[in-house]
Order: sequence, then structure tokens, then C-alpha cells
Amino acid sequence: MDEMDRSILAELERNGRISNNELASRVGLSPSPCLRRVRQLEESGVIRGYRALIDPAAVGRGLRVFAGVRLMRHIRADVVAFETEVMKLPEVIACHHITGNFDYLLQVEVADLPAYEEFHANQLAALPGVGTVNSFVIMKTLDAV
Repeated sequence: MDEMDRSILAELERNGRISNNELASRVGLSPSPCLRRVRQLEESGVIRGYRALIDPAAVGRGLRVFAGVRLMRHIRADVVAFETEVMKLPEVIACHHITGNFDYLLQVEVADLPAYEEFHANQLAALPGVGTVNSFVIMKTLDAV
């Protein structure tokens, strides 16, 4: 990967729907070599996909919470069971296996605080192997440019 690939990636991160002609212009390439590089980045797995960024509040998910989850035991079967089940929950937008005080950090999106209370009590805490859950309500998100 060279500086041109990095420039292409930076532009695509800002706007994944940019036309190839506009992308080529911004990075200083002609359209054909630019498209060839984008396809190589896609085929090699550097670009894993494209998706729309949805306003959570507009679709009834106005409350974001980070939930730190600590498992009771760390045997492989418990870890696999937790990971399998947590990813089935539509409220869980992202699940990160981390180091530190928690084993997992979940990004959860729900309608409001009562919806999170229900999710926490009846779904999250009921997952296999869950010992403790610490919740962090997001008050404001600053998006990177």
C-alpha cells in the first residue's frame, strides 16, 4: 500500500458514494487507474464494504449506551456461547472483545431509557456467562471529520 492508496482510502472514508471520476480528480489520478486501485483494495480486503450511516433517532433508536460486560468465567465454551448469543440481539450495534476491567464493550441503541432497562434486565443480563454489566449512557457524540 502506498500513499496513493492511502489518499483513496481517506476520500472513501469521507464519502463512500463518491463517483470514480470525482475520486480520481481528488487524488490526482485518471479514472481508469483509480478504479483499478479501488478494485484491488476491495479484492484484498482492505475495503471491507460500503454502508449507509443512519441517524439512530430517526429510526427509533435515540438512546445510545456503551455496556461493559464482564463474564463469570473465561472458559472457551462460555466465551463462544456469549459471543454467539450477543450478536443475535438487534439492539447491539457493535461488540468489542477488550482488555481491562471488562471483557466486552457493547454499543447498544434503543428507543429510550425504559427500553434500555428492559433490554438490560431481560436480554443482556440473561446472556450465557454474563457476570456484571456496567452501562454508560452517551450524552453527545462528536463525529470525526
